[in-house]
Amino acid sequence: MKPLDRLLAAARARPRHIILPEGQDPRVAEAAQRLTEQGLARISLMNGPVIAGVRMLCPAEAPDLPELADHWHRMRAARGMTAERALVEMRDPLRQAAMRVRLGQADGTVAGAVATTAETVRAALQVIGPEEGAPLVSSFFLMLACAETTPIKGGMIFADCGLVVDPDAAGLAAIARASAASCRRLLAEPPRVAMLSFSTAGSADHPSLTKIREALALVRAAEPDLEIDGEMQFDAALDEAIRAKKAPGSALTGRPNVFIFPDLASGNIGYKIAQRLGGLTAIGPILQGLAKPANDLSRGCSAQDIVNAAVITSAQAG
Repeated sequence: MKPLDRLLAAARARPRHIILPEGQDPRVAEAAQRLTEQGLARISLMNGPVIAGVRMLCPAEAPDLPELADHWHRMRAARGMTAERALVEMRDPLRQAAMRVRLGQADGTVAGAVATTAETVRAALQVIGPEEGAPLVSSFFLMLACAETTPIKGGMIFADCGLVVDPDAAGLAAIARASAASCRRLLAEPPRVAMLSFSTAGSADHPSLTKIREALALVRAAEPDLEIDGEMQFDAALDEAIRAKKAPGSALTGRPNVFIFPDLASGNIGYKIAQRLGGLTAIGPILQGLAKPANDLSRGCSAQDIVNAAVITSAQAG
């Protein structure tokens, strides 16, 4: 079964409650209708049109607004939050959606069709917060190679392509470990992780490579059973014949399904090349490392992109 088909089947088997706070956007409203009609999720839509089967919410007029604001006030009082300001800020759809997820009223939220990534991520970080023990909140794209024209088939994780600009060695290690966990959850496959760069197995020397080598050592120390290798050029990672020549002692036993880029610039460029020239479907950016699911969208997203992101959010809630 194709990765996305498996995720869709899992969503239908147990529809999760997802909040879409940007209901004023026609793409979001259309996605809410599709998710509901296809039985993929139970949807709450903020500030949107009336849609059969979809729960409508008006954040500024919610009956439980004072309760939500009180939670926000208590969470931020040590940082100078007043009760009056908390009431104003909790009228914001992004914050209110995140608070409802935090309090268990919903399983996850998806936004970013209208709001910027900074606004979406800030609300998630401030209100939901990081998962206990998670050193870093990062993002990934689920890349699906399912078209007849793609030279390989299946799903892959590309990280970080949307959030962490220039991680240090510890941050890069955290991204690799979180992405491996996302691979297990979403692709139902043992992760095989490639740490990407312009060098393979020491073929070059540069300060930027030190970070990757240190990150690899940190991951191996923390998870000795995780299949991971680097630094590695993309062709050596993807093609076993090339890898056998360039890195004959590689720990990778097959084609990687998790690709870790050294920084946001290379990750963002890489996923868009794969999407636009390679014909892969890109779902994301999906956040990892949060206590509960909240995900971002590209402002150029389609209604189907929103549907896909909601399905991934449901899987994370599982």
